[in-house]
Amino acid sequence: MSTIFGTSTSAFFERSVMDLTALRKQAEETQAEMSSGERLQRSSDDPVAASRLRQLARADVFDEIDTAATNRATGDLTLTDSALSQFANLVIRLQELATQAGSTTVNASQRAGIGEEVAQIHGNLVALANTRDANGNALFGGESAAEAYTLDAAGNATYAGTNAPGTISLGGGQSVQRGVIGPDFLQFQSGGATVDLLALTKTLADDLKSGTGGITPAQTALAALGDGLNSITTAQTVVGSRLNWIDLNTDRRASLSEMRTTEKTEVGGADLTESIARLQNTMLVLQASQASFSRLANLSLFSVLN
Repeated sequence: MSTIFGTSTSAFFERSVMDLTALRKQAEETQAEMSSGERLQRSSDDPVAASRLRQLARADVFDEIDTAATNRATGDLTLTDSALSQFANLVIRLQELATQAGSTTVNASQRAGIGEEVAQIHGNLVALANTRDANGNALFGGESAAEAYTLDAAGNATYAGTNAPGTISLGGGQSVQRGVIGPDFLQFQSGGATVDLLALTKTLADDLKSGTGGITPAQTALAALGDGLNSITTAQTVVGSRLNWIDLNTDRRASLSEMRTTEKTEVGGADLTESIARLQNTMLVLQASQASFSRLANLSLFSVLN
């Protein structure tokens, strides 16, 4: 009989310890839930919800990648827009100089002096056409890592980039071209012919310095310079529309991010009020269980049975 009683007493203690341990574990899990704000501490708590949370987490990772690409595209297009504004300012100055040189009140010596400034502007235009982006690549050379324009021994500029600007993914199947290439705006139609702004500027500088043609080169260049300025303005409009497209995609991505955040809270987030109530209830049961166990363990009957 004493063996049976001893076994029963031992089993009672083991069951009681297991129950108390389970209650403590439940309380600890609830406290962890309150601290982290997450309902799920492990995938086994709710496999379906855990799977959805993993999908949302992967979407967040892809969103970070898309954001980095978007920032690069925005940076390149902003730099492009700034450079195009400088191109426009230089062309406006060329128009002013061509107007002066095309006046009959200007003599050959003065015209040659104007030609020197035009030659300096030509150098500035070439340098601007070879602007680099934030990664050190040719801003107006498409996907070329080398310079967009090269100069021969006579100082003539030749385009050396690719045929199209690089394309950057914005996420969600959307993309944008990161800029424009030199020929997109430095080559344009004027008087029924294709004109290259860099070549036009160099020719004007050479003619003015040498006095070849008198006022004719300057007067002829004026119309072409006007068309060149229009070409640059058009390129700025294109760049502006691409920046707007990026803004629209950024807003869309922000909305999707907010939706994911809301869904993560609904799927895996902890209800603080409910968690507090559950913890209080668990602690109450734990305290009552501990008190009951203590009283039962101290009963004389248990001492006799053991």
